[in-house]
Amino acid sequence: MFKDMRSLFGVFLIVAGVLIGLQQLGLLGGEWDEIFFGGLWALGAIYFAGLYRQNRTQWWFGFVALLLTGLTFSSLLDILVPAIGNLVGGAIFLGMIGVGFLVAYSRNKSSWWAIIPAGVMFSLATVSFADSLPNKLPFDEGGLLFLGIGLTFLMLSFVSVNGERLSWGIFPALVLIGFGLFVALGQAAAWNIIWPSLLILFGLYFLVNSLLRRA
Repeated sequence: MFKDMRSLFGVFLIVAGVLIGLQQLGLLGGEWDEIFFGGLWALGAIYFAGLYRQNRTQWWFGFVALLLTGLTFSSLLDILVPAIGNLVGGAIFLGMIGVGFLVAYSRNKSSWWAIIPAGVMFSLATVSFADSLPNKLPFDEGGLLFLGIGLTFLMLSFVSVNGERLSWGIFPALVLIGFGLFVALGQAAAWNIIWPSLLILFGLYFLVNSLLRRA
C-alpha cells in the first residue's frame, strides 16, 4: 500500500506542478492551485484511512482521515459549486471533526471525554450553517452553540463508564441550555421560555432515567 501511495503521490505532484506552472505563466486557465490542495487533502485522507484499516486501535488515524475528508469536500464544493460551498463547506469540515471524536469514543468506551469535543464541533457546524443562510433566523445564532453543548452534556449524563452513569452531566446541561435560550431569544423575552423549558427538560430527564432503571 505504502509503495502504491508513494507512486501515486509522486505522479500527483508532477502533474500538479506542470498544471500550476502553466497557470502561473498564463498559458492555462482555471483554479489548478485550489484543485491541487483539494487533491492533496484527498490523498492524505486515503492514506490515513488505510492506516486506520490496518490498525484500528490507533483511533487518531481515523480522526485525521475524517478531518482531511472534510477538507476535501469543502475544497471541492468551493471549486465546483461555490454557492453550496459557501453555505455548507464550513459545517461539513467541522462536522467531520466531530465524527472523528465519535470514532475515538466508539473504539474505546472509556474515552467518554471524546463525546464533549464531538458535541462542540457539531454545535459549531450548526452555527456555521445557520450563519451562512441567506435569510437570517428569527433568533440569535450564537445561542445554538450553548444549546448544542448543553444537549451534549445531557446525552453524556446517560453514558455509563465501568457500570457507572455520568449523571453529573445533567447539571452543566441545564446551565448551558438555559443560557443558550437566554442568548438565542433575547434577554427580556427569554425568561418566559427558559424556566418552563428547564422544568420540562428536568422532568423528562428523571422520567427517562426512571424508565431506564426499570428496563
